[in-house]
Amino acid sequence: MTIKESQNEIIEEFSFFENWMERYEHLIELGKSLPLIDIKNKTDDNIIKGCQSKVWMFAELKKNKLEFTADSDAIITKGIIALLIRVFSNQHPKDVLDAKIDFIDRIGLKEHLSPSRANGMVSMIKQIKMYAIAFQTQLN
Repeated sequence: MTIKESQNEIIEEFSFFENWMERYEHLIELGKSLPLIDIKNKTDDNIIKGCQSKVWMFAELKKNKLEFTADSDAIITKGIIALLIRVFSNQHPKDVLDAKIDFIDRIGLKEHLSPSRANGMVSMIKQIKMYAIAFQTQLN
């Protein structure tokens, strides 16, 4: 599935919910399906700076595609990182770098997060892009 297709799937999924309480519940459920980071990678080096809660993210390149794992100590944040990983995992680094990320605005997520959570989400996206830059450099 391409990044665009993943984003469209998420937009469609969130359109089924009538209000933000239902969407938050769905986000929490998504967090439960998060590919969890291996305990050996749950280090201070892998903590995303700029998040109010603790978020660990690890990426590796497998068959020229990024594979992300993560964890968080906050349930909503865990759902947010699960969404991002769903979109960007198993993608080529160049595709991640070239991607237009529009699903966040289209489902109204950013406007329904506290400013600190919204900033944390931006930090998560930046970290995903940094991993993509690092691995794309290795591929060149």
